[in-house]
Amino acid sequence: MQSNTRRSFLKSSALSIGALLGSSIIETNGAATRNVYELSKEKGDQRLSLEKLKAWEDWGYGMFIHFGLSTFVGKEVPYGYDSPLEYAPDQLNVDQWIRVARDSGMKYVVLTAKHCSGHCLWPSRCTDYSVANSSNKTDVVLKFVEACKKYNVKPGLYYNCIDTHHKFGSRTLLDLKPSSVSNTYPKGNEPLAPFTTSMYQNFMTDQLTELLTQYGPIAEVWIDNPGILGSGYRTYLYHHLSDLQPDAVIMMANAMDDGSDFDVAAAWPSDLVPIKATLPPAGGHKKWREIKGKTYYMPGEVCLPIGKDWFYVEGDKPRVSEELIKEYVRIRKAGANLLLDVPPDKHGVIPDQYVKALSDIKKSIR
Repeated sequence: MQSNTRRSFLKSSALSIGALLGSSIIETNGAATRNVYELSKEKGDQRLSLEKLKAWEDWGYGMFIHFGLSTFVGKEVPYGYDSPLEYAPDQLNVDQWIRVARDSGMKYVVLTAKHCSGHCLWPSRCTDYSVANSSNKTDVVLKFVEACKKYNVKPGLYYNCIDTHHKFGSRTLLDLKPSSVSNTYPKGNEPLAPFTTSMYQNFMTDQLTELLTQYGPIAEVWIDNPGILGSGYRTYLYHHLSDLQPDAVIMMANAMDDGSDFDVAAAWPSDLVPIKATLPPAGGHKKWREIKGKTYYMPGEVCLPIGKDWFYVEGDKPRVSEELIKEYVRIRKAGANLLLDVPPDKHGVIPDQYVKALSDIKKSIR
């Protein structure tokens, strides 16, 4: 994900907490406008029931935690050659992360179990490129799930389909520029789009199976950049994940936009609509979608960084509290959840400046 761009709405927005609490959300489906009561009479064709999806929506506010090898090598998308020994938090405190999330009013947390670097925050049997061979050998995923249980916070796990270390013949975004021929056949000399091989897909299946069978119930599974998987494997993967964790909400998060147009070719099937590094449409998030002749209820989740970067970067200060509060209000009024990225530093703790910013948000929204 790229750094968040400021939106002009922040200067003109006159929304207030009172407006949020006193408003009733109107949702748009095509040209028709229907209120929540009318929508509640429909069940939809989605895998999860309306009750479960609306329970997820009630969580409202969560923490995204970008932490891993990228934190230490200074690159969000490393080239895959960095030694696992570079990962070396000397004061790792996963308990603190979740305590900060709980104290900030957040109901769930999503951890980057494996990002683009390919380095794993758990001792995966599929590779030696993990914490098992790093300077700090702590199974971060285990500590994360335990802390979530301790503080009554819902655990979610993130897995990136782009992997610059374990390619197995795949071509990543670093190898190939984005191409207009994604999901179609190239003609003439058109460049190929990034893709994954069947060997990488087997590797991905085995790793996600580890994550979803070794640590207990997982509330949300966040799959980033699923467009490079292809629709056949992606469909298989979605059903495999739902078999392993039937109650988990599954996010296929492709592209970076406001969620107005869900990219079926690159992100279906999915339980949620990703709204990445931007905000929902001013008219609100469209929850009912017509896809392949069926009707689905699909809540939206906005992910934004507390500063400018997703992983911790020295000097990246939290954005001013007024800006963060306005974003929270705008997102919740639009009927979407906010997953706010709060990255731990190289020591392995969430810095005090981020903790203070989160406290300011809680005071305002309370």
